[in-house]
Amino acid sequence: MKNIFEIIKHSTIRFLDHSPKRTIFNEPNNALASFAIDDAIATTVGNKLVAPTIRTWVHDRTIVLGIPDSRLPCIEDGVRYLRSLHYNVIIRNSGGLAVLIDKDVLNISLILPSNKQISIHEGYHIMFQLVTYLFKEYTNEIKAYEIKGSYCPGDYDLSINGIKFAGISQRRVRNGVAVQIYIDVEGSSFERASIVKKFYEVSKQEKKTKYEYPEVNPNVMGSISELLQIDFTVKGLIEKIQHQLETGDHPASELIPEEKEIFKKRLEQMHKRNDKIL
Repeated sequence: MKNIFEIIKHSTIRFLDHSPKRTIFNEPNNALASFAIDDAIATTVGNKLVAPTIRTWVHDRTIVLGIPDSRLPCIEDGVRYLRSLHYNVIIRNSGGLAVLIDKDVLNISLILPSNKQISIHEGYHIMFQLVTYLFKEYTNEIKAYEIKGSYCPGDYDLSINGIKFAGISQRRVRNGVAVQIYIDVEGSSFERASIVKKFYEVSKQEKKTKYEYPEVNPNVMGSISELLQIDFTVKGLIEKIQHQLETGDHPASELIPEEKEIFKKRLEQMHKRNDKIL
């Protein structure tokens, strides 16, 4: 099987682990900041100021909504329900629908120069290859197709035996593309899905909508630890990625000044969008 450098087709890959950080550029390191920093990196990668980048990030007790979720007829009730459970609620700037992330969910952003050469399909497929490589020692049964009844369903739901453990989205900024994946590593995916299911019930209340929202079935979602009967941890998987990158050109894990400037602007835009809708 190809290694990470061969999968991504670049000889140099920058690795950033933002999972333990409490701040980014002196801003709180929350999910809003993560999407803003991915935009900043996509811009610098696209402009060839830095190498293609793999970034890992983790946030606890957060519901990340998609733009279509903000149009649910009773969204205010849904947000109140989530906040009553002490979840932070944000609206992201990439595609997809509601996703629940917590301390047992690993998020990976693969940020590449697009140069109009990487199609949307290719972006998803590269991330699929990256995940299958990450778990190659344990299984060759990971499939990519839509899992009906999962939350944030899509053609590149990653599953084993029909049970989804990960979902992929994409964000394209100028000449860069950020392919983002969440992986349910440990904890109860059934409980996560049950919360999202209730959110849709409260936010829709059987009213007719132009958009087709998922009928979430918690039984079709699981963590990779549950599916493979192996006690994976978020920290262990991050270390595994870093170790696999050490076989090639692996520059220092730093952000450059240009990324700070772009990050501030993108974060302000994210705050304005979320303040307006939520």
